[in-house]
Amino acid sequence: KIFQAVVSCIGHDGTIYIIPKSFEIELKKLMSEIQFFFKCLGLLEPYCWKKGEACVVRGSDTMWYRGKVVELGGSFFFVQYIDHGCVERIPQCHLYPTTLYTGIPPFCIPCQLYKTVPIGNFWQQDAVDCLQELLTDEEVEIHVQELPDNPWGKLSINLYFGGMSLSSFMAYQKYCVAEDCQDIPELELLEGDVPVSPSYMLPLLPIPGDTFPVRVTHLVSPKEVYICLDPSKNLMKQSAAEGDANCDSELKSLDEALKWCNKSVESLPLLTHFQTEMPCLVEYQDGLWYRAKLLSVEEFDPVKVLVQFVDYGSFSVVPTSRLRHIPYHLLKYPVQAVRALLAGFKPALYDKNVKRIPYSPEWSLEALWAMMECVDGKQLSASVLALSPDVTISLYEDDQNLVHMKLIEMGLADLDE
Repeated sequence: KIFQAVVSCIGHDGTIYIIPKSFEIELKKLMSEIQFFFKCLGLLEPYCWKKGEACVVRGSDTMWYRGKVVELGGSFFFVQYIDHGCVERIPQCHLYPTTLYTGIPPFCIPCQLYKTVPIGNFWQQDAVDCLQELLTDEEVEIHVQELPDNPWGKLSINLYFGGMSLSSFMAYQKYCVAEDCQDIPELELLEGDVPVSPSYMLPLLPIPGDTFPVRVTHLVSPKEVYICLDPSKNLMKQSAAEGDANCDSELKSLDEALKWCNKSVESLPLLTHFQTEMPCLVEYQDGLWYRAKLLSVEEFDPVKVLVQFVDYGSFSVVPTSRLRHIPYHLLKYPVQAVRALLAGFKPALYDKNVKRIPYSPEWSLEALWAMMECVDGKQLSASVLALSPDVTISLYEDDQNLVHMKLIEMGLADLDE
């Protein structure tokens, strides 16, 4: 059985507590009932607690939860939140014995990784810390492998986050030994000992003549842009609807994989060798890491490298401390930004008294700013005119007017028949 779940807690012994997504509505309903029935509790009279006794416990958020006393001791007890798995030290005044709701099974399921043995036969503290940081409150995919011998035992599972096997990841980090590590060969590609350099996949483009929604993610010049097919909008051609849904799903999967990658980025080695077009992860100004490729070494003391962010098209010169090896599974998602030339216009007659774009002097800086204003942050549509030698498109505004007509009206470009 395969299902989606949220990791509610990682136990001190490495037990992974999960709440299946299908349980969420019932759990919210139960929590609402508990708040209603226990909102007016008075002080509890002296009570003789027993280990394993059912109770409700007031959490630090002032909400009441189902609990179970797991250890007695003075004025504080250790109590397990049975619907979330976590164990906390709770003062007696925050507990109330009850037999209500004891007939409803716990909503969280204790799990262990299938055929995975931690180093030393128990999860070391640094491994537990890694699991907590990586998984707590995150949505994951669960593959059930073996049921426990008794109903209160641990479910044996394979867990996947962002397309990566948790067992393989923990084994690669040397926290455990896993019998079936399908992703280990992919993770080992991080080290760079690869006979053939891996590369990104290119996206499938609509056929010439189809009109489709796009966003411009980067401008090189008024004529050369990077576009991203926008899966959040319906394609105007209904025949492409299925491809649009696939694109949307791929984009969500990529975002999810990058989110997980950012959480564990410190475990990825820094780049130590450089090759043109080599895929990598690069830290952007916002502190997050994105997919990119190496273009050239720009400075040598200290070394700085020109990179391109493949899902946006933009370029940056960065120090080597902001370059890391990319996990191999991130290469299976096609790049999101596509280089395209805009058809239908050409630069206005050259005027040497006007400031020009240094790397594209046929265009004025004013034309670049004007085009940027036309496309920045706007929902546009495009139609493919040619796929080779360069992807060439017509770019339209919401009202189906060609974007470049504003540059022509301003005298910054001429029509090109």
